[in-house]
Amino acid sequence: MTSSLVTAIHSRENPFVKDLRRLAQDTTAYRKQGRVWLEGDHLCRAAMARGLRPAISVFSESFWPLAQVEYARAATKVIVLADALFGDISGLESPARMGFVLDMPEPVLLQSDVGTVVLDRVQDAGNVGSILRSASAFGFRQVVAIKGSAALWSPKVLRAGMGAHFALDLIEGVAEDDLQALQLPMLVTSSHAGEFLHRAALPWPCAWVMGHEGQGVSATLEDRAAMRIRIAQPGGEESLNVAAAAAICLHQSGAGR
Repeated sequence: MTSSLVTAIHSRENPFVKDLRRLAQDTTAYRKQGRVWLEGDHLCRAAMARGLRPAISVFSESFWPLAQVEYARAATKVIVLADALFGDISGLESPARMGFVLDMPEPVLLQSDVGTVVLDRVQDAGNVGSILRSASAFGFRQVVAIKGSAALWSPKVLRAGMGAHFALDLIEGVAEDDLQALQLPMLVTSSHAGEFLHRAALPWPCAWVMGHEGQGVSATLEDRAAMRIRIAQPGGEESLNVAAAAAICLHQSGAGR
């Protein structure tokens, strides 16, 4: 890499800095810019491991001399930010020293016959990211988010997903009626009805529907479900966090294939 491809920035008013700050701090800025911000070594490595290359690599000024050997050729454009400026942009309590600006993947169509997780208005970014990790780990290929769910490519969901985004086909802003295109049995969780998960004969492929943290799965989708499943809780808790429930259910599906 030659020095002509490296740009140093020290001004908060620089247009690139303003756009990057929005990507790092605004939940839905990626929709307008068509790019996402991956902050930190782990997310950047996860993207590269899947064959993705950033449009722009961004480094703090103090870290750049150390980063050149490993990351200099990751992108054709490199931005080096003053340390204080990088810290101001970061969405982390302890700012990372590097990140990638990645072009959004091309939109994908809903696939009718692959293992799917449906997010029915799951709103907490940490829960959504955790569910994406479980989906990827247990062999699901597609995650479909119904309108009202957390933005799938928001910075917090990206961090909670820990790289799972790059292994999945993600579709968001879907209406309930759009799910009729799924040619799969739909499974919903319930705290009080249906078969116990550890005794159920689960179909594969299938579509697991994970519901809103407070309201659960909508009545419409529950009526459409092929199976209602409940998780045995011998300790006596009333319910499980949606991300924990998803991990248990998706593992059972993946392990039982």
